[in-house]
Amino acid sequence: MSTPSPASTTDKSILDVRNLRVSYQSQRGRINALQNVSFTLGCEKVGIVGESGSGKSTLGRAIMGVLPESAHTEGQILFNDENLLTLPERRMREIRGGDISMILQDPKFSLNPVMRVGEQISEAFLAHSHGDKALAKQQSLELMESVRIRNPGRVYKLYPHEISGGMGQRIMIAMMLVAGPTLVIADEPTSALDVTVRMEVLSVLDEMVSRRHVGLLFISHDLNLVAKFCDRVLIMYAGCIVDACRSSELSNSQHPYTQGLFASLPKFDQPQKRLAVLQRCETWLEHEEPT
Repeated sequence: MSTPSPASTTDKSILDVRNLRVSYQSQRGRINALQNVSFTLGCEKVGIVGESGSGKSTLGRAIMGVLPESAHTEGQILFNDENLLTLPERRMREIRGGDISMILQDPKFSLNPVMRVGEQISEAFLAHSHGDKALAKQQSLELMESVRIRNPGRVYKLYPHEISGGMGQRIMIAMMLVAGPTLVIADEPTSALDVTVRMEVLSVLDEMVSRRHVGLLFISHDLNLVAKFCDRVLIMYAGCIVDACRSSELSNSQHPYTQGLFASLPKFDQPQKRLAVLQRCETWLEHEEPT
């Protein structure tokens, strides 16, 4: 049985994924990375949680259209009434980085090490607009200030190795927002940061959604973080969405996999000699065809 995804918290959906399937051909046969994934997303924060290998990042890259050529994709990814899976690459380049942006896990692997960080933001602006370099710099400085970077004029001239991890992640957020996207995919954007900086970055992302009316797909391993930060949560297992609920209801979920994820988390107030081991069941992967 497939678990229906709770409706978007907004009347209008930005993204509508329908029966998405992604597979790869290997020497041992076809491997299914995503199976019958369906959900909608509006101007809200939707969290994707699951074990490593559950398909979370594959889902984000499928939406961005950056899967390897060996990937076989079926279904529909509807964005502004366009099916992203059927668009020519030229049109996808316009959407990618412009209408849909992706924040990756570690800024030191995402930023160009030999280019000033401010120029990288300006470059993203120029790639998706008709403005000149002066306007690009102005927009970049304003956006750097909006993501709480002090003295943006000074930071604009710095190289990636001269900034901290938290500032680097805020630079990445500014770079992804400078073109005015309506959908942002954040793939483990805080896992490389310490707790204090993590909360600052999450606050910036939260403000981004509320002020700019952006839809955020937040991919994470951290069940508690997603429950506190997101509006809705989708639980993935073996390429399928097996559970979906409001974040406020996540801890009360009756699905055995979600319960198992919570049980495997260490608790400081209830120390255990041995954490629970996740139990898995193939019947969780049985889906009804959508009507």
